[in-house]
Amino acid sequence: MLGVARRILRCEDDARDAVQEAFLAAFRTLARFEGASALGTWLHRIAVNAALKRLRARRRRPEANFDELLPRFDATGHRLGVRTGWTGADGASDTPESRREWRARVAERLAELPEAAREIIVLRDVLGLDTAATAQALGITEGAAKVRLHRARMALRALLELDRAGASDGRLPRSA
Repeated sequence: MLGVARRILRCEDDARDAVQEAFLAAFRTLARFEGASALGTWLHRIAVNAALKRLRARRRRPEANFDELLPRFDATGHRLGVRTGWTGADGASDTPESRREWRARVAERLAELPEAAREIIVLRDVLGLDTAATAQALGITEGAAKVRLHRARMALRALLELDRAGASDGRLPRSA
C-alpha cells in the first residue's frame, strides 16, 4: 500500500499519511466488507483512494492537457509524426548509469501525466497487476482499463519523445 501511495503522491510523508488514512478507513468499514473481492484488492483500492484524495487536496497546478499527447491521424487514417527506431533509452549505451538516467527520466515524465493516466501505469506496469485486478481496483471495466492503459502509455511515450527530439522545455501542455 505504501508503494502505491508513494508512486501516486511522489512524496514520502504524504504517502505515509495516505496509508495511515487508508488503514483507518479500512478499520472503520471492515464490518461492511462483503468478501466479493480479495482482501488485498479491497485494501489496495482504499489506499489508492486515500492517495488520490490527498493528491487532489494539494493540487497546485492546472490539469494537464492529455489529448495533445495522443497521436494524430491524417484523412487516410495513417498516423502523423511516427518516429522510427524507438529504443526507449535514446540509443545510448546500455550502462548502469544510462539505465539510471533513463529510469529517472521516465519517473519525471510519469509524474507529469494526469492522475488517471499515472495511476493505471503504476498499477499495471510498475506493480504488475493484471487487467482484471487493475480494473477492479479502479472500479472500471476491463475494457476501459485496457483503453486507459493504452492512452496513458501513448502519452508517456510522447513525453519521452519530446526529450529525444530536444524540445525546448519538454513540458506537458497545460489546459487553459
